[in-house]
Amino acid sequence: MNATAKKLIQGRTGPFAENEVKDLLQAYGIPTTKYQVVSKESDLDKITLRYPVALKVCSPNILHKTDVGGVKLNIQNKDELRKTFTEFRKKFPKENLLVDQMEKTGVEIIVGLVQDPTFGLCIMCGIGGIFTELYKDVSFRVVDIDEYDAKQMVEELKGKKLLEEFRGIKANKQLVIDLVLKVGKIGEDLMDHIDEMDLNPVFVYEDSVCVVDAKLILK
Repeated sequence: MNATAKKLIQGRTGPFAENEVKDLLQAYGIPTTKYQVVSKESDLDKITLRYPVALKVCSPNILHKTDVGGVKLNIQNKDELRKTFTEFRKKFPKENLLVDQMEKTGVEIIVGLVQDPTFGLCIMCGIGGIFTELYKDVSFRVVDIDEYDAKQMVEELKGKKLLEEFRGIKANKQLVIDLVLKVGKIGEDLMDHIDEMDLNPVFVYEDSVCVVDAKLILK
């Protein structure tokens, strides 16, 4: 097991905060947005991220951040960040906050892990973002997987043309396959611990991918 993963999950159950999930992903070579955790106003002076940024409530107790007004996007400067921080501190007085560097939008996919009562831990991949629930364009495999499985998962997607320069859209299908394999490795290592992992959205570009939001729940 990856040393970082072992340290993060030791003695833990239930949900993780977003920064913890992204720490885990980075330990497996999975690119995420750049981020810094802040808890008090003076922490804002230590922010080294480029603008625009997002401010999010960052807590294992709040998985659905947008449902509670816990996400503010496109913050353009430090003054605006400070104002938003003050508002969030009133709404979420006991929780950490996450300053997240915003990235340009790419083709949006979803990759995740889920425990199935019949088959055990499964990995899923699909077209993500706002279309996830609308189109239900996803494919599944039982963990563990190899490169052939990962390729087949992507090929099964109806929206795979978005990853094949459809109408000039630049997105790298091979990098999606690589990402699925890396998430599969997490599933393989943490098979006895993970209840659910959800990376959505993941932006796919011509030469990179970036996990924008991530959730993880341990058994």
